Amino acid sequence: MPELSRRDFIRDSTAVVLLSGSALGLKANPLGLPIGCQTWPVQKLIAQDFPGTIKQLASAGFQTIELCSPVGYAGYGFGGLAKYTGAELRRILADNGVKCESSHFGMKELRENLAGRIAWAHEVGLTQMLVPTLDGPRKPTMDDVKRAADEYNKMGEQAAKANITQGLHDEGFEISNVNGKRTYDILFELLDPRLIKFQFQVSEIQHGLDAVEYFTKYPGRFISMHVQGWSTQTRKIAAVGQDSLDWKKIFTAAKTGGVQNYFVEMDLELMKASVPYLRSLQV
Repeated sequence: MPELSRRDFIRDSTAVVLLSGSALGLKANPLGLPIGCQTWPVQKLIAQDFPGTIKQLASAGFQTIELCSPVGYAGYGFGGLAKYTGAELRRILADNGVKCESSHFGMKELRENLAGRIAWAHEVGLTQMLVPTLDGPRKPTMDDVKRAADEYNKMGEQAAKANITQGLHDEGFEISNVNGKRTYDILFELLDPRLIKFQFQVSEIQHGLDAVEYFTKYPGRFISMHVQGWSTQTRKIAAVGQDSLDWKKIFTAAKTGGVQNYFVEMDLELMKASVPYLRSLQV
C-alpha cells in the first residue's frame, strides 16, 4: 500500500470521523438522555432467558434498562436473576451495550434486609434504588403517612452511605387522599430531599397526576420517570408519539424536575414502536 501524505491522511481521517459521527447520530437520542426501558413488561421473557431478553431490548434501540429485584419480584419472573452474581449481571449488560443504574425493590425486602439489598445494588452497579410504593393503607390517616415517610427517610439515609439514592414511584398508597389532600403531595413535604427522590409514572395522568405540573411544582425533586403514551380519546396506553400527550413539553419540564433518566414501560411492541419517536424528539 502506498504511503499516505499527511494531507491525505488528515482528509481521509476526517471523512471517517464524519461518517462515524453520522452513523452514531442515527442511534443517538437528541434529548441528551439515553433511551431506557423498564423490564417489568418483559418479565416472562426474562424468566426464560435473561441474556437473550437484554439482547432483544438492545436491538430494539434501548440503551439503558431498569431492573426489578430478584428478591422482591421473585414471583414475577425476576427470581432467576439471583443465580447471577452482581459482576455477572453487569457483564451480560455490558456485552449487549446496555447500562443499568436503577432497579425497583419491594418495601418488604428492604424492611427485612436493607443492608443486604444495598450490598446487592452496589455489586450490580446501581446508583438508584426505587420502590413502587411505601406500601401504606389505601385509606391512610395522616399518622400513617408520617410513619411511612419516617421509615423511608431512614432507609434513604442508609442507602446514601453507599452512594445510592432511594426513590419513590407513585402507585396505590401515594395517590390516596388524606384530609382532602393527595398523599403524594404530602410526601413531598415529609420526605427529606437530600435523601429521597421521586420517579414519576406518566400514565398516572389517568388519575389526575400531570407530569408537567409535578415537575414544575417540585423542581429538582425527581430522579427519573416511567414513560407511557396515553390516548385521551380511547383512555388507553399507546406508543409514545402515537398518543395525545405533549412529549416536548413533558421532557422540557422533566429537566426542571431534575429527571436524570427515563424508562419506557409498556407492552413490548408498544415500547419498540416508541423508539423512533424518542430518537427524533427535539427539546
